[in-house]
Amino acid sequence: MNQKKFKKSWWKIGLLVVGLLLLVGGAYLYSIYDNVKSTVDNDVHKSVTSIDNRLTKEKVESREPLNILLLGVDEREYDQGRSDTMIVMTLDPNNDRMQMVSIPRDTRTEIIGHGTIDKINHSYAFGGSNMAVDTVENFLDIEIDYYVRVNMEGLQQLVDTVGGVTVNNNLAFKNGSFQFEEGELELNGREALAYVRMRKEDPQGDAGRNERQRQVIESVIDKGASLGVVNKIGDIMDVLGDNVSTNMDFSDMRRLATDYSSARKNNKTYQIDGNGTFIGDIWYLIVPDREVEKVHRMIQDFS
Repeated sequence: MNQKKFKKSWWKIGLLVVGLLLLVGGAYLYSIYDNVKSTVDNDVHKSVTSIDNRLTKEKVESREPLNILLLGVDEREYDQGRSDTMIVMTLDPNNDRMQMVSIPRDTRTEIIGHGTIDKINHSYAFGGSNMAVDTVENFLDIEIDYYVRVNMEGLQQLVDTVGGVTVNNNLAFKNGSFQFEEGELELNGREALAYVRMRKEDPQGDAGRNERQRQVIESVIDKGASLGVVNKIGDIMDVLGDNVSTNMDFSDMRRLATDYSSARKNNKTYQIDGNGTFIGDIWYLIVPDREVEKVHRMIQDFS
């Protein structure tokens, strides 16, 4: 695959931990703070027509498994940006398990509502979170219950705010001025960013980088579920308000934090596979039908 096409893409998964803090972290612990509810309901909550919130709330009430689309986007002033990171996260509270399926940004598919065949990450550029949800649902033939859109500007601040992250590194490497040894590492915001960005020295390429990104996600989930960050809630809320949107309201987050937090005990990850090729002068990842069907079954069987 043409590696240059992935510039400034998969490393950006890091800030998705912001959304995960709300999904399965310590949101319930923070509920005594009035400003949290205000920030979530007034600044973070954004409904989309592609998701029926009424049906989702019924599933939450029944503790049914949920599919959550995580979107990592790079938005700048006067530019909506693209969803450089797309992950379908399934939470199954009854079996204490969580699954994260990564969708490569260059995946070629139908863009629902736009009438084109294009890279899947363009769905956000064309129609925001609404079109991204519709496109992923169509691509994998699944139902999305929640989405969490995160702008990547806040990764470094978030990691620093929660006191850093802990990862288990299985490959010694250097990225810029940062040297990462094998074994358990404690990373601050700048270090975490460098840790998840490295790709070229990894024999597994993007797959290896995606695994490091997921490590950072899991670590911040653990931090968010601890009492140690309660006194930092104001700073966390500032990052959230500026960088996150989701169709969850505060009551949804409380229910997930109390009824779905056990799902993080067992985590399964998968990255959709395909073959890279040029069509004209544009690079795409072509995902075979059998791979799409495999992932569909993985998500359906998990939920």
